[in-house]
Amino acid sequence: MFIIETVCVAWFSLEFVLRFVQARSKLDFLRGPLNIIDAMAILPYYVSLVVSEEDQNRETDRPGGGKGYLDKLGLVLRILRALRILYVMRLARHSLGLQVLGLTVRRSTREFGLLLLFLCVAVTLFSPLVHLAESELTGPHDFSSIPASYWWAIISMTTVGYGDMVPRSIPGQVVALSSILSGILIMAFPATSIFHMFSRSYQELKMEHDRLFKEEVAAAAAAAATGGAAEPQGGDARSPPAGPPDQTKELCMEALLQEANNHSLPPAAF
Repeated sequence: MFIIETVCVAWFSLEFVLRFVQARSKLDFLRGPLNIIDAMAILPYYVSLVVSEEDQNRETDRPGGGKGYLDKLGLVLRILRALRILYVMRLARHSLGLQVLGLTVRRSTREFGLLLLFLCVAVTLFSPLVHLAESELTGPHDFSSIPASYWWAIISMTTVGYGDMVPRSIPGQVVALSSILSGILIMAFPATSIFHMFSRSYQELKMEHDRLFKEEVAAAAAAAATGGAAEPQGGDARSPPAGPPDQTKELCMEALLQEANNHSLPPAAF
């Protein structure tokens, strides 16, 4: 597994360096979100190699001490190894769906902000109500405090419902029903706007990809046509230039007549 990871990281590193060298603006390249993700996915491998080597050296030099430092170093190493999951984010460079998702999230920050605001207001409203209903009408219960009730309100309004905290009294169940219905409505409010933004982003990126593909095809066709036109010029100097069919025939006849006159042949032979 280490060998496979080393080969993959070496390939990614070479690709990143080549793209950095060929970039017109090095600063804009380093500021790119996808390039930052690439760097964050590659660097943990090299840092883990350095940290592992330093960890082994310290264990050899100080076998009886420095355990706290080594524990912290091991924690940092485990975190860096966990960051290797960012390799998956490299697919966003080649996947239209992930690009659309990222563009939609970036354009819908206001809608997501409104969603979080509505959710926070509703959680702040329903948490004291369910705590009051359960603490007044039941004995020992799961809703020991209002902050502890926040977790129940969040998982209830998002319709997750783990079941670790359940209201037992009738008023508590009424509050739970109200919070669930409010959560469904709150989650549905910005969903339409986000969906339209996703659809529009998908159409824009698809049109952009189609335009780039057509430009590449046109450039390849132009290059092929230029190469085909240059080949006859390197051969016979009397070859007529490319043109419409009728004009090409006329030019060929004129060239033949010119050659006939040069060799003193009667034009009637043509």
